Parts: sequence; structure tokens; C-alpha cells
Amino acid sequence: MRIVFMGAPEIAVPTLVRIVESGRDVVAAYTRAPKPGGRRGLEIRKTPVHETAERLGVPVYTPASLKSQAEQDTFRSHAADVGLVLAYGLLLPPAILEAPRFGCLNLHGSLLPRWRGAAPIQRAIMAGDPETGVDLMRMEAGLDTGPVALRERIAIRPEDTAGDLARRLSGIAADLAVHGLDALEAGNLAFTDQPDAGACYAQKIDKRETEIDWTRDAEAVRNAIHGLSPAPGAFSNLVIRGASDRIRILRAETASAAGAPGTILDEAMTVACGEGAIRVLEGQRAGRTAVSGRELMRRESIPVGAVFIACESPQAGT
Repeated sequence: MRIVFMGAPEIAVPTLVRIVESGRDVVAAYTRAPKPGGRRGLEIRKTPVHETAERLGVPVYTPASLKSQAEQDTFRSHAADVGLVLAYGLLLPPAILEAPRFGCLNLHGSLLPRWRGAAPIQRAIMAGDPETGVDLMRMEAGLDTGPVALRERIAIRPEDTAGDLARRLSGIAADLAVHGLDALEAGNLAFTDQPDAGACYAQKIDKRETEIDWTRDAEAVRNAIHGLSPAPGAFSNLVIRGASDRIRILRAETASAAGAPGTILDEAMTVACGEGAIRVLEGQRAGRTAVSGRELMRRESIPVGAVFIACESPQAGT
């Protein structure tokens, strides 16, 4: 079978590698165009899929859109049997979906119809879902509404960040891709329509969601921190040496403690929430490396009793 692979971030890399190593003919890899990156924004960085495809000898295409006739003609020229999509990030118009002989299959990181859309892994953690998984589905015009062929479930652990969960799901996606292509080649890949009940959408993460609300209960605060880690990262402001600075919290655990919301209760950087508390396991001051909460307090001379403040607080600029 001739396969066009479409993806961009690290989560998509194991699938691309597995289908190439399985001996299948990946005739093209579509990904996002290189863009400036690095600490100063001066490096032009390719996506992980771009770098991997080049290493594997797969031709790479980076159109800004697939809506033009020229790009659609180029896509058709690959004469693909199937398109395989994982976290590509661009809209696939009907002409693209219909071009491969067997259409386009998508590996989606949720248990559909829950968390259709752009950020299913983050939203599942932020909502406190007990489980998630990967669905192999046939793409259609609606957003993640197509019928599902294969599914694998996994539990979401209290310690899982979005980065942790994405790594676990990436291996599952690679397995499902190979199994799905085997079944498609054998002519026995069966699809089941999604139910209407339980449908919800995983909207892109908005920057306004990244500030920690310490008035929420401890589990909700931990879930928000983990769902936003490693990027864009949950944050709160803290006055350090007389000036307000941003502290990103990347990993936390719930703790049996109480106090005024946002107050640091001990040297392990246990922070009171609206109900209960969280202990900072990994955090960083802006522009510095991430360390444990205990080390962060020692390094920045943060006293027990210091209080995280909201951005709009009058103290934030003092």
C-alpha cells in the first residue's frame, strides 16, 4: 500500500517510524513548515515529524494550507491508498479526504466522542478523567466525528502530566496504526459509528487558562497543572525580593494540609488551595531551570508564609 503520513509533534514520530519499519511504502510525509525557535527565536526548527521523515528518506511536504487546487493536485499525484493522520494541525478539505483509495484514517488521543478537537490529552487531565486512550477512525468532514475502527484504553494516573500521557499514547498509536493497516490490507477493517451521547470538544488551550486559581480544590489545581505541563505551563505570581515574578509549576501532588488559598505552608513548597493543598514537585522561576519545590524555595529565598498573588492584584507590580 502507498501511504501518505500527516503529523507534526513528537507524539506522531513513533507511528511514522513503525509504519516505515514495517516495510510499507510511505510515499510522502506532510507536516507543518519550519519556524523560528530556540531561546532567542533565531533558530529555524523543523517539526519532529519533518526531521524523522528526512532521516528515514521519506519526501517531506510543508504546505501552509491544503485548500488550493495546486496543493490538492500535488496530494493526488502521490496516488496514495490511504492517508494516515496524527496531530497534523491543518484542516483537511473534502478533496484531500477523498483522494486516497481508502480515504484518510486518523489516530485520535481520546475515547470518542469525548474530547473531539485540538487538545484531547490536556483536556482529559484537566477534567480529571479516570481514563483515556487512542481511537483509529475514518476521517470525514466533521471534526473528529467519523466512525471508529480500533480503540485502546489506558488509565490516567494522578502523576501523569500531558507530556507523560502523550508519550504513553504515542506508543499505543503506533501499535494501532500497524494493526489497522494490516486489517485494511486484509479487507477486514470494520468501522462503528460514534454515539451522539457524551460528545464534547477539546478546545485549544487559551493563555487565560494558564494562571492557577488557588481557590479551587487541590485535585482540580493539580489536574490543571498537569494538563498544562510541559507547555504552555501553569503559573502563578510570587513576590520575590520585593518584586513580583512568575513561577511556572510543572508537576505537583495533593497534600493533607490547609490554609488560606495560595499560601506556602512549609519548606517543601506545599501550597494551600480552596480545599486541601498541593505540593510542588517541579517548578521554575521565569528564565531559570526547573527544580523541586524545596530547591526552588531555597534557591530563591522564598519564605514559608509567602502568598501567590493573581496577575490583576495591585501587589503584582510592587
